[in-house]
Amino acid sequence: MRAPETFDRIVRRSEEISARLNAGVAGPEFAALSKEMTDIEPVVAAIRAWRAKEKELSGLVAILEDEASDPALKDMAGEEIKAIERDLAETQKAIRVALLPKDAGDEGGAILEIRAGTGGDEAALFAGDLFRMYVKYAGLKGWRVDVLSESEGTVGGFKEIVAEVSGKGVHERLKFESGAHRVQRVPATETQGRIHTSAATVAVLPEVGEIEADIKESDLRVETMRAGGAGGQHVNKTESAIRITHLPSGIVVMMQEERSQHRNRTKAMALLRARLLDLETEKAEAERARDRKEQVGSGDRSQRIRTYNFPQGRVTDHRINLTLHSLSAILEGEGLDAIIDALAADRQARLLADQDETRED
Repeated sequence: MRAPETFDRIVRRSEEISARLNAGVAGPEFAALSKEMTDIEPVVAAIRAWRAKEKELSGLVAILEDEASDPALKDMAGEEIKAIERDLAETQKAIRVALLPKDAGDEGGAILEIRAGTGGDEAALFAGDLFRMYVKYAGLKGWRVDVLSESEGTVGGFKEIVAEVSGKGVHERLKFESGAHRVQRVPATETQGRIHTSAATVAVLPEVGEIEADIKESDLRVETMRAGGAGGQHVNKTESAIRITHLPSGIVVMMQEERSQHRNRTKAMALLRARLLDLETEKAEAERARDRKEQVGSGDRSQRIRTYNFPQGRVTDHRINLTLHSLSAILEGEGLDAIIDALAADRQARLLADQDETRED
């Protein structure tokens, strides 16, 4: 097995970065190269281990091909060759997985948006259940959740809630939650025991830094107003609430959670950057989808991605036909990893298949 050319390029790139860092670069270039080196080092280590195994394999093959070799030694070499070939195949796959393209912002935090859909009060209650599930999941992961804006339902839950989830790898895990979630259960107000169906939508947007999304001030319309409380009451007498309209895209964001206009503007801009990046990502994904020979789980947010069935205590993710009878554990955040791990593995398999298709073409 010859080392793929890709592996050679990665090792050369690692050597180039190392040389430039040793030459004493500074500022943004140093930061960028250091991050790239951190990302590439584990892959380079795996490639070197793979090459060492290949060298060992060559030595064992030479023993088998040498007519003067002792028969017992040949038998041992044959067994070792089988084990090394398995190791080589697994290592090569691990390297390929490490090289799969990552989505924008995977390593950082995310903006989590949950909105009640069809189902009235029950949909708002379900949106509240979903938010609590993600808060508990975040707690298990050591992430921080800060509510940016919320609109409560009339009997509880949320008509809409937007939160910032901070931590390492937040978007990489939560991005699979984007889509329409459906619940089937008997509402507390239902006297005849009938099962009702309602829905809520979840959007997970990567947090975007100012450098990643350069927004022109001339493209913005910024309006200030008094922050409004429940029943039309004013929270304060100053115009601390902010509404920002991005004119080219038509995206509108509003923030009134903070008493400071400056802090509300900072949070609104963070949300705007996240939504603009998400819009660009959706466009890119749509283009890739049109080019695919076969559509496999487009992840369109208008699609129903998951059903939570309370009478049967089950959760079904329709994208991968996965059903788990652990509804309570999932809503407590503890069982959510089982679904996310399965979705991540499915994405990984599809990306690897796309790579193989590209090489065949």
